[in-house]
Amino acid sequence: MRVEIWSDIACPWCYVGKARFEKALSAFPHRGDVEVVHRSFELDPGRAKGDIQPVLSMLTEKYGMSRAQAEAGEDNLGAQAAAEGLPYRTRGRDHGGTFDMHRLLHFAREKGRQAELLDLLYTANFAEERSVFGDDDRLLELATAAGLDTGAARAVLADPEAYAAEVREDQREAAELGARGVPFFVLDRAYGVSGAQPVEVFTQALTRAWGERTPLQTVEGDAEACGPDGCPVPQT
Repeated sequence: MRVEIWSDIACPWCYVGKARFEKALSAFPHRGDVEVVHRSFELDPGRAKGDIQPVLSMLTEKYGMSRAQAEAGEDNLGAQAAAEGLPYRTRGRDHGGTFDMHRLLHFAREKGRQAELLDLLYTANFAEERSVFGDDDRLLELATAAGLDTGAARAVLADPEAYAAEVREDQREAAELGARGVPFFVLDRAYGVSGAQPVEVFTQALTRAWGERTPLQTVEGDAEACGPDGCPVPQT
């Protein structure tokens, strides 16, 4: 079974939701048969690389809330994260574009290191002082820590079109599937779970999707095919 997760590094509920989903998945009896793929979704698409601002300022401007409301929201998120065992800085974080991070995540997936890089990006953004926005050196440090070749990762960041099509395709698919926000979990392209749901909801979704999988229906015929013993050669 495949689970696809659309998310953004700048999304705190994606950070929390990922932890909750992983708790459900760790206790799922068929965990070894579940493939998890992380997909790209920009909360702030088109934002310039150098357009960086404090999170609290972004919240007041984008959502029209007061400073006190923005601070209360961050405090609530900090408590939600702590309940899942996640570190979270409720003050002093900043916000920016995540397109380069998504491009790197696609590169990391190709190299089998996507999960490692994603965890490092989340931790760096939500728990550490140094910003991940607009700083290629910071992203290279994280890519290297995730097990990626530094030179290859630098080449990806230097080429604005590297893996850009893959990021855009993920976002096109998200829209096609009806995702209006993230996190958005899709199980076997049959069930969708929106938001940072409780662990129990993810458990129910995994169980239901597993139980309702449609077995492969094979159409048999006389056509030739290759097998363990080789390929039959037509006789003339």
